[in-house]
Amino acid sequence: MNPIRSPATAAVAAAVVLVLLLSPPRAEAHNITRILAGHPSLTTFNHYLTLTHLAAEINRRLTITVLTVDNAAMENLLSKHYSLGTIKNILSLHVLVDYFGTKKLHQLTDRTTSTSTLFQASGTAPGTAGYVNITDLKGGKVAFGSAETGELNAFFVKSVEEHPYNISILEISQVLSSPEAEAPTAAPSQLNLTAILKKQGCKAFADLITSSGADSTFQENIDGGLTVFCTPDSVVTAFMPKYKNLTAAQKTSFILFHGVPIYQSLQGLKSSNGLMNTLATDGASKYDFTVQNDGDIVTLKTDAGKSTITGTVIDESPLIVFKIDKFLLPKEIFKASDAPAPKKKTSKDAAADSPDAYSPDGEPSDQAAADTNVAPRSAVIGRMLAGAVLSLCLSVALL
Repeated sequence: MNPIRSPATAAVAAAVVLVLLLSPPRAEAHNITRILAGHPSLTTFNHYLTLTHLAAEINRRLTITVLTVDNAAMENLLSKHYSLGTIKNILSLHVLVDYFGTKKLHQLTDRTTSTSTLFQASGTAPGTAGYVNITDLKGGKVAFGSAETGELNAFFVKSVEEHPYNISILEISQVLSSPEAEAPTAAPSQLNLTAILKKQGCKAFADLITSSGADSTFQENIDGGLTVFCTPDSVVTAFMPKYKNLTAAQKTSFILFHGVPIYQSLQGLKSSNGLMNTLATDGASKYDFTVQNDGDIVTLKTDAGKSTITGTVIDESPLIVFKIDKFLLPKEIFKASDAPAPKKKTSKDAAADSPDAYSPDGEPSDQAAADTNVAPRSAVIGRMLAGAVLSLCLSVALL
């Protein structure tokens, strides 16, 4: 005999289902090292993801595909005695910035596609050398190869783990071959900070490092680990009237304030909120700032102002350089009144403040801002509708 349900009970049940359906989906967090730890044949690949800091970058991204290889294939790679920087480039070619599960591999348009990787995203790969070709061959085989060479030298072996459409880990038969990824990388002592900055849109900031006499201090700290925060040329130009009024000693300290004598990844900054010393810190002269984050937005604060990280210029351990939207203002030199007056933000401004709403050159992307505006509005409407329905149904149930 079927149980009898009252209309009120059915209405409440329907409301609960509606609330669940209208609730915004949550992105599932993943940990690549923890996943691969359960697969003994992939331990060497897993170890080098950690050693090259690629694991943190993989975990940070919401949608990713990792092409892993077994220990034998990694031993073959290591026998070539590449530097750690080169190994990082090679492995970053195996991290696709899109989701490819087993099913998708056999549903490619025209049976082939080309997709970007972390090697391409790093800015190190020239042209499209950081793209990987995927082809669904006859007989059910799927082949992979560097777009740079055009050769398909690796084949799909099996799916290690898939969480649609968050992370997919696929094992392939061998390491992808790429002359650009395999090219020698500079040893830590050979990294030239000012040369790197000039190539990445921070030429004016690089010139300030040199003219202030701070270049030797920055360069000497690279080997032991260095994090630098640079501003784009437009910000430097706007700030120059104030900078010219500083004494020579203040100029040096001001520029050194934008360097931290340790390697600190973006993920590390997000998990280490609090005071941070700088290259300008010297005994009684604190010259420190506070790191705070709100989700993916990382803010650097002093008593005189605040700056927001808008992108990564280079991440090549032991050196990492972030681009920020405004100069850091040390309280030892500037007062709170020196900071730019905050303007009233529109919804578009708020969206543009998100690190994901910035294009590679550090300027706000209108499309990204527009997309960011749409999602919250629909989510709010959905919650309001669900709440109204639930309230109505509960009222009926109590009659």
